[in-house]
Amino acid sequence: MSSTSQKHRDFVAEPMGEKSVQCLAGIGDTLGRRLEEKGFDKAYVVLGQFLVLKKDEELFKEWLKDACSANAKQSRDCYGCLKEWCDAFL
Repeated sequence: MSSTSQKHRDFVAEPMGEKSVQCLAGIGDTLGRRLEEKGFDKAYVVLGQFLVLKKDEELFKEWLKDACSANAKQSRDCYGCLKEWCDAFL
């Protein structure tokens, strides 16, 4: 069983609001800047892409890799974070 980071737990514990993209699990300063440069400055904008891709894990992880050069762990962490948030709030 994989454990989640504190960042993940903090994110999924409450509504998203205006949280920065860097609040997402797996997204740090570098990936956050890359996403911001492409217009994905808020967590809810990344959530929108997640939903456009119909919450498909492989499509989302591939998109994240293409969008900001996320590695496998980073994209898996971000996917898991958004999926759990959706399960709790949508």
